[in-house]
Amino acid sequence: QVKLVESGGGSVQAGGSLRLSCAVSGYIGGDFCMGWFRQAPGKEREAVARIDHDGGQTVYAEFAKGRFTISRDNTRNRNTVYLQIDSLKSEDTAVYYCAADRSVFSCRRWSFDYWGQGTQVTVSS
Repeated sequence: QVKLVESGGGSVQAGGSLRLSCAVSGYIGGDFCMGWFRQAPGKEREAVARIDHDGGQTVYAEFAKGRFTISRDNTRNRNTVYLQIDSLKSEDTAVYYCAADRSVFSCRRWSFDYWGQGTQVTVSS
């Protein structure tokens, strides 16, 4: 059973940085394209960024350009993805979810089969 586990969330002051991690387990063979989403209190979930199977292409939501960086470990832990968030703002407060899919076509539609439980990021001003 494919499982995604996020880590790295927490409470941080505005202007600080966080690095979220997400590891995929329970699969045999192959790579996943992966993405990050977030859901703020009272709001719908929104896409943040995605990265393809080999890390060659990354796509960001407009709000995420400049302060968010998605990357992946393509060595030993191939299906591990990271989200670096710099210059955190109070509006970045949300639960951040990792997602994965084997199909590049699904990923390009921001459609993912597998989801993590989420990690809370709280930014105080």
